[in-house]
Amino acid sequence: MQFSVRLPVATHILLCIGKFQGEYKTTSTFLAGSVNVHPVIIRKTLGQLRAAGLVEVAAGVGGAKLTKSPRDITLLDVFRAVEEEEDLFHFQENPNPQCPVGRNIHRVLGTRLEKIKQHMMDDLAGITLEELLHAVDEEN
Repeated sequence: MQFSVRLPVATHILLCIGKFQGEYKTTSTFLAGSVNVHPVIIRKTLGQLRAAGLVEVAAGVGGAKLTKSPRDITLLDVFRAVEEEEDLFHFQENPNPQCPVGRNIHRVLGTRLEKIKQHMMDDLAGITLEELLHAVDEEN
């Protein structure tokens, strides 16, 4: 199974905005240069982040700004802005009801996967953009 790249891309965008805000105009072209993706992907992601109240975007060459302090933005906020939480784990919709595994797979695995998902959400809620910005600075 593979998770989407939306959370890492959105986090990358927010880190760039947090790092360069006030120093550079953080336009979609500027951000695309750091993320190394097409500016259209950046604009779509910025739209999701804006809808979640995490960024403001000035049309044209104005760039993006954080709407909250980095200490008040968690990875859970970012995840919820760009991912469909209920789609984290997918079941095959029509397992064979004649098979004892197929007949019981949703019941047997469902609660366990829900527990895993909750642990992941709790972990994401404990990581702030501020913490990640400090980690970026430490690596240089």
